[in-house]
Order: sequence, then C-alpha cells, then structure tokens
Amino acid sequence: METLQNKVALITGGTKGIGYGIAQSLINQRVNVAITSRSLDAAEEAAKQLNLYSKTSAKAVGLEADVRSLESQKQAVKQVKYQFGKLDIVIANAGLGHFGSIEDLTKEQWDETIDTNLTGVFNSIKASIDALKETKGYYITISSLAGTNFFAGGSAYNASKFGVTGFTQAVMLDLRQYGVKVSTIMPGSVSTYFNGNEPDESDAWKIQIEDIGELVVDLLKMNPRTLPSKIEVRPSKTSNK
Repeated sequence: METLQNKVALITGGTKGIGYGIAQSLINQRVNVAITSRSLDAAEEAAKQLNLYSKTSAKAVGLEADVRSLESQKQAVKQVKYQFGKLDIVIANAGLGHFGSIEDLTKEQWDETIDTNLTGVFNSIKASIDALKETKGYYITISSLAGTNFFAGGSAYNASKFGVTGFTQAVMLDLRQYGVKVSTIMPGSVSTYFNGNEPDESDAWKIQIEDIGELVVDLLKMNPRTLPSKIEVRPSKTSNK
C-alpha cells in the first residue's frame, strides 16, 4: 500500500463540492493540498477552513487560477512547487454545467462548458506533465456518468464529459511509460452545489463528497502495479427508494 504522507496535491475547483471533499480526505492522509479557484478570496477561505479541519501537520493553500488558461495553470503548478518543493497529484475537478435543448443553448454557454470542463482538463495536465514525471505522480480527472450516458438537454455537458472520459484514457496510455498513473472518476448524483443545488437532507440518498474523497485516497494507496483507469460510481439507491 502506498503511503501518502508528505505528498503534494493540486486540486482545481477545490473550494466546494467534490473538490473540497477530496481536499478534506487528502489532508487527513497528511497530504499537502493546493486548491484553486478563479476567486483568490474563495480559494484562501477554503484553505483556511481546511487547515482548521486538518487533524494532521499537512497544510492547505489557496491559489487563484483559471483552468481555461494554460498559462494560468502553469503559474499554479509553479506556485505549488515553490511552496512545497514538488507536485505528486493533480485532481482535475473544476467544472460547470449549462442544460437545455440545443434549440436554446447559446454559443456562449457551449464555449464556457467546453472551455472549462474539457479544455480545462487538457490545460491542467499539460501544465503539470513535467512535474508529475519527476515524482512518478498521479493525475485524476473528475468526469461523470454523463460522460457515457447521454440525455436530453445535456448536449454541451455530455460533449464535455464524453471528451474528458476519452481524453483521460488516451493520456493514461501516453504517460504510463513514465510511471505516471492516470485515472478518471465518473460519479452519478453527488450532493453538491452544482447547477444551483443547495445540499440538504433530501440529498441524503446521493453520493456524498467525502465518498469521492475516500475513493481518491483508495486509488492513491493502491499498489503501483495496478491501475483502475476508469471508475464509475453511483448512489446505491435512487431517491424514491
């Protein structure tokens, strides 16, 4: 089993939801964590809360970065290496959704979805390849069951997540020769603030953010000889059962 103590992780979109849940799980495994947001205030506040939450000596820092910009991602990686000396883990989590019929979907909504959810994942790995090769690190993308199951009103979101799933699997084949592991996690319904949701007791049936965090920890601790490259995860029960 791999030890995670003193590893360093960069999580895009880590101020809330799945990204924040992963950060909580990692920091409790003694992983130093950098979380990014387009808002520096939001990133620093989330890092402050993570440090208060931490039961270990690991630290969290908040960085301003926009996954839609390759240069911004390069700067984030540079800051992480300056702060912690290395980078072992990248979690490409930042994402958003615009939903509605193709008749109503605007070009601006399409561009924002693809630029954030898909090109953002490209930028995150492109900016960190050299750092991960140095540490024989791990790159994990957060896709979705929407990356294999299409639905009405989901054209932009489906396209972005189908893309993330395929992109990640191809990158896995490209990078494993260097000892870099690559996986994608494809969750179903998760209790988050995504798409304007306000988590409450009615979301108890859904996957919780700490569940995804535990899954990430399990992946990172797996024997290096074994690589679960694509993981589908869904609630055990539906909302009406």
